[in-house]
Amino acid sequence: MGINTPKKNRIDQTTAEQTLVDGFNKHAAAIPGMVINGVMQTTKDIVATLQSRIDSARTALSTRATWQAAIRTDQALRDTTKTYVSGVKQGLLVAFAGQLDTLADFGLTARAKPVRTPEEKIAAAAKAKATRAARHTMGPKQKASIKGTVTPTAPVIVAPPAPTPNPTTPPVTPVASPVPTTSPDSPVAPPALTHNA
Repeated sequence: MGINTPKKNRIDQTTAEQTLVDGFNKHAAAIPGMVINGVMQTTKDIVATLQSRIDSARTALSTRATWQAAIRTDQALRDTTKTYVSGVKQGLLVAFAGQLDTLADFGLTARAKPVRTPEEKIAAAAKAKATRAARHTMGPKQKASIKGTVTPTAPVIVAPPAPTPNPTTPPVTPVASPVPTTSPDSPVAPPALTHNA
C-alpha cells in the first residue's frame, strides 16, 4: 500500500500530520495555495488546520493518560478501603437494627431473617438424611469402627532343583513285567512295575 493509507493509531496519525506541516512549511514558496472541497486554501490555512488536529490529539493523549492514572488511583483506594466500608455498613446495621426508616437514610435495608415452618424443617431434615445415606457419608465414630482386612495369600513353594546324575553309578531303568492275557469277561489288573535296586 502507499503512504497515503490512513493510520488508525493516534500517535501515528499525529506523526503523519506533523510531517505534512513540516513539508508545507519547507515548501511554502512552491505551494502558495490549494483548492480543497471547492474552496481555495492558502498554505497558512492548511498548516493551521493540521496543527489544530495535532494539538487536539496531544490533548486527548494527555487527558487519556490522566484518566488512566485516576482510574488506577481510584481502584487502589477502593481495594484498600473495601473492608473498612463493609465494617461501617455492618456497624450501621447493628446500631439501627429494626429501624427501617433510619437504615433507609443510609441506603441500607434490614437483614431479612428466614422464617421456616415446622413442615419445612422436617422436610429439610429428611432430605439431608436421605442425601447422607445416598452418598454413604459417615461420622467419625462410624469411620473409626471400619477396619481394613487383608486376604492371606498362600506362600509360594519353590521346587527343589533336580538331582544331577552321578557319573560313577549307572542309571536305573524300570523293567515292566509281562502283561497276562485275560479273557474279555475277566477283570483286568493293572500291571506291576518292578525296579532293580
